[in-house]
Amino acid sequence: MKSKKLTVRTFLSKYMIYFAFIALLIIFCVTLRNVGKGFLDMGNLWNIIRQTSLIAILAVGMTYALGAGQIDLSVGSIVGLTSLVTAWVVQGVGLVAGVLAGLCVGLAIGALNGVLIAWVKIPPFIATLGTQILFAGVSRTVSGLKSVPITNATFNYIFGGGDVGVIPVLFLWMIAVVVIGQIYMRKRPFGRQVIAVGGNSKASLYSGINVKSTVFRVMLISGGLAALAGILWAGRFGGGRYSLGEAEETSAIAAAVLGGTSINGGKASVAGACIGAVMLGMINNALVMYGLDVYQQMVVRGLIILLAVTFTVNAEKE
Repeated sequence: MKSKKLTVRTFLSKYMIYFAFIALLIIFCVTLRNVGKGFLDMGNLWNIIRQTSLIAILAVGMTYALGAGQIDLSVGSIVGLTSLVTAWVVQGVGLVAGVLAGLCVGLAIGALNGVLIAWVKIPPFIATLGTQILFAGVSRTVSGLKSVPITNATFNYIFGGGDVGVIPVLFLWMIAVVVIGQIYMRKRPFGRQVIAVGGNSKASLYSGINVKSTVFRVMLISGGLAALAGILWAGRFGGGRYSLGEAEETSAIAAAVLGGTSINGGKASVAGACIGAVMLGMINNALVMYGLDVYQQMVVRGLIILLAVTFTVNAEKE
């Protein structure tokens, strides 16, 4: 009897995000069918994808960090600084140089976070909070609180602003990141190392896993994907700005946890994080369609996230 109970809980813990996603989709489709063109209007659905693709990319990086028992609060600042650096270099040098410069910013900050956590042994919350504040200040200082426009039409099309037929380019970027992230998490040795380190770092060390290297690499991945998101943000809006990505680390964490990643490490789902990000976008979109004001939307979003996470956590308990 106990074994059956645990099996049910494991099943709920693993698949609850998908049940919740389908349930919310049905509720929104039924209750909003007469609002405008309806929730299921393809224009509305693609708009949701555009709004959530970048959060999903951040959530993939956050999933790796959380899976290894870490956290990265600096991703929002990385997005802003990356968008600025990319915009400056694209305008001054060219598309390829701009993209490479933007990626280098994220990888450098990710590497700094990894060193501070793995070797200096600063707790990840404190280390990444510090770099978040540091680089948010850098972005504001070097930009003078001004936007940096990007007039390169090719860059703007490829990196966020274009459509392939009716499909937004951002959707294709999101799918690519999620598929690669899922493969590496589930099929490659590194993914198993991430889960092992998050579950029990001492046991992982004794079993021969290089814990410091694993922690460093997950922070590098988080920083690199935040940089990619920053480049895509710049392409979507046609320029860089210090405020792009601001506070989106909370959305990335929420999406990852809603998707079944444990906040304590040892359990991670890249596909679930993507679904969690899209689900948050659906909720945001539906609340606007319901006519709620900004503060009412905050209340409802908070309640939904709390209920979903509470249910997921309870489902994990033995």
